[in-house]
Amino acid sequence: MDFSFWPFSSTKMKQSEMATDSRALRKAPTIHHYSESMEDLDSEIGSVEYASYMVQIPVTPDNQPALMNGNTQRKEDQFVSNSLFTGGHNCVTRALSKEKVIESERSHPQMAGLKGSLCAMPGCNSIIMTNSQGVDKLPCDCDFKICRDCYRESLQNGNSICPGCKEPYVEQDLSNKAVDDKQSFHIETRLSLMKPTESNEFDYTHFLYEENKSYGYGNALWPKDAADGDSDGTGGEPKEFVEKQWKPLTRKLKISTAILSPYRFLIVVRIVALALFMEWRITNPNEDAIWLWGMSIVCELWFGFSWLLDQLPKLCPITRIVDLDVLRDKFETPCPGNPEGKSDLPGIDIFVSTADPEKEPPLVTANTILSILAADYPVQKLSCYVSDDGGALLTFEGMAEAASFASIWVPFCRKHDIEPRNPETYFNLKRDPFKNKVRQDFVRDRRRVKREYDEFKVRVNALSDSIRRRSDAYNTRDEVRALKRWREKDNDEFEPMESLKIPKATWMADGTHWPGTWTVPAREHSRGDHASIIQVMLDPPSDEPLKGTAADANSMDLSDVDIRLPMLVYVSREKRPGYDHNKKAGAMNALVRASAIMSNGPFILNLDCDHYIFNSQVLRDGMCFMMDRNGDRICYVQFPQRFEGIDPNDRYANHNTVFFDVNMRALDGIQGPFYVGTGCLFRRTALYGFEPPPEKDKTGCCSCCFPRHRKVATAASAAEIVPEESRSLGMGEYDEEMNIALVPKRFGNSSMLVDSIRVAAFQGQPLADHPSVKNGRPPGVLTMPREPLVPSTVGEAINVISSWYEDKTEWGHDVGWIYGSVTEDVVTGYRMHELGWRSVYCATKREAFRGTAPINLTDRLHQVLRWATGSVEIFFSRNNALLAGPRLKFLQRIAYLNVGIYPFTSIFLIVYCFLPALCLFSGQFIVQSLDINFLVYLLVITLTLCALAVLEIKWSGIALEEWWRNEQFWLIGGTSAHLAAVLQGLLKVIAGIEISFTLTSKSSVEDGDDEFADLYIFKWTSLMIPPLTIIMVNLIAIAVAVCRTIYSTIPAWSQLLGGVFFSFWVLAHLYPFVKGLMGRRGKTPTILYVWSGLISISISLLWVAINPPSGNAEIGGSFQFP
Repeated sequence: MDFSFWPFSSTKMKQSEMATDSRALRKAPTIHHYSESMEDLDSEIGSVEYASYMVQIPVTPDNQPALMNGNTQRKEDQFVSNSLFTGGHNCVTRALSKEKVIESERSHPQMAGLKGSLCAMPGCNSIIMTNSQGVDKLPCDCDFKICRDCYRESLQNGNSICPGCKEPYVEQDLSNKAVDDKQSFHIETRLSLMKPTESNEFDYTHFLYEENKSYGYGNALWPKDAADGDSDGTGGEPKEFVEKQWKPLTRKLKISTAILSPYRFLIVVRIVALALFMEWRITNPNEDAIWLWGMSIVCELWFGFSWLLDQLPKLCPITRIVDLDVLRDKFETPCPGNPEGKSDLPGIDIFVSTADPEKEPPLVTANTILSILAADYPVQKLSCYVSDDGGALLTFEGMAEAASFASIWVPFCRKHDIEPRNPETYFNLKRDPFKNKVRQDFVRDRRRVKREYDEFKVRVNALSDSIRRRSDAYNTRDEVRALKRWREKDNDEFEPMESLKIPKATWMADGTHWPGTWTVPAREHSRGDHASIIQVMLDPPSDEPLKGTAADANSMDLSDVDIRLPMLVYVSREKRPGYDHNKKAGAMNALVRASAIMSNGPFILNLDCDHYIFNSQVLRDGMCFMMDRNGDRICYVQFPQRFEGIDPNDRYANHNTVFFDVNMRALDGIQGPFYVGTGCLFRRTALYGFEPPPEKDKTGCCSCCFPRHRKVATAASAAEIVPEESRSLGMGEYDEEMNIALVPKRFGNSSMLVDSIRVAAFQGQPLADHPSVKNGRPPGVLTMPREPLVPSTVGEAINVISSWYEDKTEWGHDVGWIYGSVTEDVVTGYRMHELGWRSVYCATKREAFRGTAPINLTDRLHQVLRWATGSVEIFFSRNNALLAGPRLKFLQRIAYLNVGIYPFTSIFLIVYCFLPALCLFSGQFIVQSLDINFLVYLLVITLTLCALAVLEIKWSGIALEEWWRNEQFWLIGGTSAHLAAVLQGLLKVIAGIEISFTLTSKSSVEDGDDEFADLYIFKWTSLMIPPLTIIMVNLIAIAVAVCRTIYSTIPAWSQLLGGVFFSFWVLAHLYPFVKGLMGRRGKTPTILYVWSGLISISISLLWVAINPPSGNAEIGGSFQFP
């Protein structure tokens, strides 16, 4: 069956607007049901004039449609869960009925493709009633199968007589009143329509928050009593609620003064020492080698400037902790506004991004999804969206298998409090899995789930071959049919056999073409050319807990366990030739729009496909910051990245502990940490580009002389300016001529998307449980159930992920993830901080997320190259911190400036690494002589650096070895990847040459039982040339200098000592690089070392022969063996 959503023609739309009133226009789009084949449908649609977009006007309190009967509503719910929605540019939106998604059987009531028994009443083909576990519910002992609507009719019109056995029903468990109440509730919780002001100007403040009106969406509802409540915004019984003892959700722990005060003092001392040292160096040049002195002075000045940019943002490090018990008391315990104690937490939409199933295996993505579905957060408030930017059937079926296995894994985790909730990690733990487990059935349950997971892994790993065999079989069948038709044609219509071109399609499990990317690319089925795809893998859960069944011989006892699963949605945005799809940033923006239509969670957590939830309560940790006092000014909560699969010595500093535990924690004391691409909880309205509410009564020291005037988005006079309480809820300063006509220019032409913004802003507010909470919401407003998904909603989601949707909008410029850089994460966070938002760094006691990182030297260098190239792009763009507005704090500006400048240090670092060799070759040094002033300054600078490192280790908790590994890889990356990034950035800015990057492989090389086999693989890359050259030149220079000094009449041991010391300093930093070149221990040929030594000695002797020591015409000079 093929259901199509026909868009309205733009020409006919204008005519209807003139002929009808605005009330008549606000109706849902018509859904046409077709039984013809796809070819007939395409030919029929091709003759109709239509625009390439859908017109969706949401239902409002002024526009209430006729009530749908229960049968229609139920059919629409079933239709969404069992349909694959596709669409895109210049094509209609189709909902393809899918009774089979994967080969394996599915049993959970929320799963897509779940089959049910049909009603036995003549002329009715509806699915019969089921209980909470999805088992057929038969109201009569004769087991006559009957659907809900036929059963209700038999109760009302058939005198409660069973149509099968003609006997009266024993009990009547359905009531019309319950159905009617449910329908009326869904209509009451519709979105309100955005309206312009009386002056026809658009007020963004009023747009985001309608006051004293009843509207809602998803799991939010304005309570009717809140409109008439007190001014404090609590509604209901505010006095009892305010009298309850108020506790903060988070606390800020400052670093001990005994550590922080000496740390700041040493920074000042080192700055003074550097200034005096540079003054002495400039005033005492080396006249004998002015070129060496000049190069060293320039490099040292830059190093001092670079160190200052890196060190100043570290002046205010802090540590934050959360109180989950207070969060539970505030949002999940009975109170006057929430007497039943239902969860009042806001919804969270989790985004998982993947692009290539070959480099990002489906099993890795599936484990990430399973850890999300099992997270400790209210099930009905959680939604997971997986973005498959490659449009691969392999990823689609891998997700379907994960959804099927989740029906076993998630209840098992909830029943036994499993940590971590990634099955691959859990079953490979080195510790005792039975520790702290008290339930007697844990061993049996674990054994059963482990067996199910092993079978799940086999199915997922076999998907690639299964899809290939299935596609080959269907393609062969089509070729045989085409050949048969060719042979049956008349001679007059004879065509050559070469004209028979059957496309090598990729087939789904139900025997239909996959609408995404085919294994053999074809037109409209390649990575850069395919339709939009949305499949709801797991339906939105019910609002009430759903208990499982009691145990039997082959199942777990889930009678006391909630078996509901969060909503899971597969999304693949449309891609067409000629459009710039903007890689990961474009995929993230497509998910933002689709999720706003389907679930509209006010908070968004984005994860890479290889980063899974390691701490099941991490979502509650992040929500403590968002729901705390002044939490409405937080744009995102960044969690540290932790990695597994790294070699024990962390040879290439893959853990990045210095960055995450030192730099990021220090930034948390200013305006907040950077956004690093994954493990980040966003506020949705901050992603939309709105400004934060103004801080309460905060004025600067210059406000009396230079007051700031906020622009109001209406053309009202000064006496009619928007009230302060409304303006504080607004999120932007826009020009006065901004009006409602400019809304599509900013967000696109989807009215459902635009209307959802205001609701997300309201849902994301903290509770108004304290007088200091200025922009709060009443308690209990988020306890209402969400609306069920209907086809028109999913159809609109297809519309907003089309390739053309972002044209002439501000998506990627001022809204959503920002385009134009390979490091879109840093730019996106920078834009939020520039608007005045602040972010928070949340380092939990138990690691929040874990992922994988490349441990191979070549892959690591390419990763650093991509980051550094993005930084160079930032430096040469409008996102340079030097161009930021006044809302970016001074130290935060310095931190962002360092992000754009640090790759340029590679130029000076390369020169400085060659200076020791040049000194040894020339017999000169960077100073005239090693006098006492030079040595004292050098000693003070070195000792203060070591002392600062020790204090950083004390307040950050990192290890000394981790600090040293970071220093080593700073020089390795600076002499290789950073230099290449500067060259690539200059090529892009000057010549416009774009540099493409490939994904880092998430899979490891199988080499027996060695999990670190990938560490020893040598893969040549041109990035290795500069470090190799530095190593060889310094080694040769040391050999040459030693030989020259030994054979010299008057040996200059002080110059030799200084040059050799700095050469060894360079070589010590490059030691991990040398180990990476050697490969596995014992596998490096001995001849390589022999030839290296011979070449070094030969070059040294050749240098002495060409340039013998002064006063000696022969090799050897006056040196004699004793």
